[in-house]
Amino acid sequence: MAMPSSLLWAVDIFGRVYTLSTVGQYWELCKDTQLEFKRVSAVKQCCWGIACDHQVYTYVLSGDVPIRYQEETYENQRWNPVGGFCEKLLPSDRWQWSDVSGLKHQQLDSFTLPSPHWEWESDWYVDENIGGEPTEKGGWTYAIDFPSTYTKDKKWNSCVRRRRWIRYRRYKSRDVWAKIVSHDDPDQLPDPFNDISIGGWEITDEPLGRLSVWAVSLQGRVWYRENVCHHNPEGSMWSLITTPGEVVQISCGPYDLLWATLWEGQAIVREGIDRNNPQGISWSIVESPSSENGIMHVSVGVDVVWCVTKDRKVWFRRGVNSHNPCGTSWIEMVGEMMMVTVGLNNQVWGIGCDDRAIYFRQGVTPSELSGKTWKAIVSGRESDRSQTGSSTSLLSAGCFFTDDIQNQTNTIIQGDADTSSDTELPSVPMNFANTPPTGAAASSSGNGTGNQTAEIRANLTVDPLDSDEGEATVALTNNEKANLDMRKSSANPNPSAELQWTNIDLKEVQKHPVLSVSTFAETSSLSSLGMFSVGAEEQYGADEHPLWAWVSGGGCLVDLHSPLKWFTVLSGLSSSVQSLSLSITPAQTAAWRKQIFQQLSERTKRELENFRHYEQAIEQSVWVKTGTLQWWRNWKPHKWMDVRVALEQFTGSDGMRDSILFIYYMYHEEKKYIHVFLNEVTIIVEVLNEAKHSFALYTSERTKQRWPIRLAATTEQEMHDWLSLLNMSCCESRRIQGPPSHHAIWSVTCKGDIFVSEPSPELEAGPHLMPCDQMFWRQVGGHLRLIECNNRGIVWGIGYDHTAWVYSGGYGGGFIQGLASSADNIYMQSDVKCVYIYENQRWNPVTGYSSRGLPTDRYMWSDASGLQECTKINTKPPSPQWSWVSDWYIDFNTSGGTDREGWQYAADFPASYHGHKTMKDFVRRRRWAREHPGCMWEQISPSFPSQLEHFTRCGLLLEMVLPSIGVQCLQKNLQVTVGTIFLHLKNKS
Repeated sequence: MAMPSSLLWAVDIFGRVYTLSTVGQYWELCKDTQLEFKRVSAVKQCCWGIACDHQVYTYVLSGDVPIRYQEETYENQRWNPVGGFCEKLLPSDRWQWSDVSGLKHQQLDSFTLPSPHWEWESDWYVDENIGGEPTEKGGWTYAIDFPSTYTKDKKWNSCVRRRRWIRYRRYKSRDVWAKIVSHDDPDQLPDPFNDISIGGWEITDEPLGRLSVWAVSLQGRVWYRENVCHHNPEGSMWSLITTPGEVVQISCGPYDLLWATLWEGQAIVREGIDRNNPQGISWSIVESPSSENGIMHVSVGVDVVWCVTKDRKVWFRRGVNSHNPCGTSWIEMVGEMMMVTVGLNNQVWGIGCDDRAIYFRQGVTPSELSGKTWKAIVSGRESDRSQTGSSTSLLSAGCFFTDDIQNQTNTIIQGDADTSSDTELPSVPMNFANTPPTGAAASSSGNGTGNQTAEIRANLTVDPLDSDEGEATVALTNNEKANLDMRKSSANPNPSAELQWTNIDLKEVQKHPVLSVSTFAETSSLSSLGMFSVGAEEQYGADEHPLWAWVSGGGCLVDLHSPLKWFTVLSGLSSSVQSLSLSITPAQTAAWRKQIFQQLSERTKRELENFRHYEQAIEQSVWVKTGTLQWWRNWKPHKWMDVRVALEQFTGSDGMRDSILFIYYMYHEEKKYIHVFLNEVTIIVEVLNEAKHSFALYTSERTKQRWPIRLAATTEQEMHDWLSLLNMSCCESRRIQGPPSHHAIWSVTCKGDIFVSEPSPELEAGPHLMPCDQMFWRQVGGHLRLIECNNRGIVWGIGYDHTAWVYSGGYGGGFIQGLASSADNIYMQSDVKCVYIYENQRWNPVTGYSSRGLPTDRYMWSDASGLQECTKINTKPPSPQWSWVSDWYIDFNTSGGTDREGWQYAADFPASYHGHKTMKDFVRRRRWAREHPGCMWEQISPSFPSQLEHFTRCGLLLEMVLPSIGVQCLQKNLQVTVGTIFLHLKNKS
């Protein structure tokens, strides 16, 4: 089932607003073209914008259900012993005309329309229903007193009564721009505005269609529009929101995410937004990703944040969610943009810095929020439809036509035109010849002994209203029709060589300038046809794309499974050639393809026949993989550079494969490159970087220099693709494949990653021993803290949570996919590790224990030694495969004991800590812990079965016994749970 269409809104540099449907292919101009806009912000049902007069306008899309609002007031009466029920009430009673509570005075004539965009549907009338049940005529309900429970039946003790009056008003300004006016001063808003953003419809369902509208004034103040919902699309009033600085731009997401940019280049994040407080509580400041260039523009989605800095660089904020709206770190994206906008399902659009075109971010999925590449939207405008020629396959395929087909084409065209070999203009009426020139020249080259060039100036324009003369101009004469019929009957009987252009609709020419058919008579291909423009009625030419100033995707829902039509242009000859509509049957197309294929095959045989007796000079095949990455250059100033990367793999006659990695970069506007042979690479590792998805390549020489080749990809998936490919190429260069051998050397990094090295005969053979820095290490999946193996191929390991694992024989894993990974013995593994930091305090005679220490003291937040500063914010997971699963909490299981708040006391740093305070204790500390699991390896390690009771309690003992474990232990004491490269062992005893 196809999803309903939604709209992408954009503003061009002339202030005109366009919309592009997700199921359409053309930009449509909004109504009310008299207004010129600076910026717009859209959701599904409406769009808000700021015009060039700095006033706010709203554009509510029409729908099947009208926007109606019910006004109501209550008429109250009290019983009088003299005259019965009357309008005279007691001094303590409510107003005669009031609201339902009786506290607000509401007469019928006090109700007015909130703005000129509303109209009354009817006059006031009495509601004769109470709780869905009809009342007596007159609609009165009775009660003992105000306020009380009202009933429709009058009783002996009913002393008061009331009835409800109703009147409906309807919002009439739909599909037009409606100006938002202030009730205090209709001519001016609280401040002239320069930015606006709407969202927040997912915060609550009450009232229906509730929206959060945020605006920024020219003075840098932030305003919030109250009570914007379905039955009140304009809202009621503007409320001023205090900010820590002058704001220049703001962005609101569909949920509780709200970011704004400050004049100084920082970003502020609104916290505390919920259904009870849609305005939020406080602001938090987020620093710019670049210290030299502040944030210029920011855009938020469901749980993503994108920004553009003043140097036009695009950045993605990592770790943004409802619990942490500030995120964790910035990641730089490829490309330079003027601004970006985020759509409903986190899809991203941007406006290019150089060409002012709108780009769509491809590859954005729930698992890859940053996407992969930018792709330009090349959709034309609706007004260009009449100026754009329809595309035909002949334009692209014309240059491939062979001589036989060309001759048939020329024969038919010449027969239609009834002309000689000389090119001449057809006769035209006198009123056409006096029109101003609008055309260009067309050249044709013949196949005879000489070349003939004819330059034709198209002076011909056709009045579309003068249809009779137009038809007379292009109509075929009886003789021409007879010649055409005769050529049809004398066509080649061979179906493979048959080509007849018979279905030519010439009546469309009356709407466009007339072209002489003889102009094309002797052209070598259809691609040499001249281009004739009709004349531009707008600022853009017919073939120019609009220049955009703003785009809003807040109301655009892109279905990941439905293709968009935004990226294909209906290519054609030109607007003037649109009249030449060629209708070609599938049978004719198949005949062309068959003939072209046969002729290409014959040409190949003819050209290669004379060279068959030569021996093959080089017997090898070359395979190339290219891409765009970033490279950390090894000279000052050290920085990331955009580079072009090419991996070339050679396969010799002996089947031996070798690969070279080329890195092309620009230095002082000169193209240079570096290269590395993959058979010299010793290890490829992933590098933890807050802002980059990076990895490093080490060689023996670069290990000595402490300077590896560091590369960074745009997305994590792209980085894993390169890691998998490079690892596989390194293994092929060294003829290593399959699982590790029984004599393999296993190692574990400080981050828990597992690497294997296959020993070579030169490792311990004299007299020249292989240096350790020349050993090649390849990564296998899994995550362990300790690992041991023997010469029988039995490998055991212990995870960070003291769980024991045994190697199952698979290989690959992690990011290594496809042919480089085994098909079985691939499972999931998870591991949990605790990170500890210490909060340190010193006693002060005035304030007691505080975070202000002596100048010689350790950091107030540090590691166990106190030598390294470790705060809650800057303490990160050890590698990209880890992520936090809990927040920081106080660890009460610290050696030496703690008090109720987790503190340990001592006389000074460092000393012996104890869990109770004494008179001699002047310092104290407490340990904070946070857990994070290892990545879920889809190929190597299994998810944990039940916890190992014995091994968890005796983790240290197991570490000492582990090297001596052998086959007997597996057979007698422990049962191997089948399934994983590192199988979980369960204690049977």
